[in-house]
Amino acid sequence: MLSVDLNCDLGEGFPYDRELMSYISSANIACGFHAGNSDTMRQTVEWALENEVAIGAHPSFPDRKNFGRSDLFGAGVGPENLPMILTDQITALQKICSEFGTHLHHVKPHGALYNRAAWDPVVSSCICKVMKEIDPSLRFYGLSGSVMKTESDACHLEFVNEVFADRTYREDGSLTPRQESGATIKDGSVAVGQVLQMLLQGTVTTITGKRIPIIAETICIHGDGANAPGIAKEVRDAILKNGIVIKKPAPR
Repeated sequence: MLSVDLNCDLGEGFPYDRELMSYISSANIACGFHAGNSDTMRQTVEWALENEVAIGAHPSFPDRKNFGRSDLFGAGVGPENLPMILTDQITALQKICSEFGTHLHHVKPHGALYNRAAWDPVVSSCICKVMKEIDPSLRFYGLSGSVMKTESDACHLEFVNEVFADRTYREDGSLTPRQESGATIKDGSVAVGQVLQMLLQGTVTTITGKRIPIIAETICIHGDGANAPGIAKEVRDAILKNGIVIKKPAPR
């Protein structure tokens, strides 16, 4: 039976987190460097446990001013200090998980760090090496078809191919940059159509109208949109209606 994970970026200060937990199977929790703090991490972990949702760390560049959407690699962040930036965030959430008697399931980079890691093997490798040092059982959630998988495989980590319900794609498989027109999908029916195409046909239609292949193992719905709960519910209902099971990735 076909199954898929449904994930959401949470703990970022938006008002829908608790409601969104009822629709998803994995949560990516902000670790304080682009949003959140120890209190929001604890609260989000508590809600995740109430809903049997897998807990993941959502580390970013140290960029609260721009919500982690500025690429700081080479501008204050480099190979010499990125490992500690990542370690501080992942272990902070790991310690909170331990307080609740649970553990981290995965790591998914945030914003500009995610986008950079998708094409830059240096950044992607750094993330993987930090993950392996902290806990080699952690899963790496990354952009489907990107260099993130190559580096994950090199570190012998489990990679989970991520696709997006509410973002559009370019022909090279990357996400349309947020500053460009049409980058985000705000219509639930459009998001549903894209998700079902990715799951049932293994393709996605790019912003230019071209179909490209894609592997969908986990589907992201962003938690910062005004209609985030509505889109999450529509996507979840459509997935289940098509006989697809929603569950967190099990160990391979």
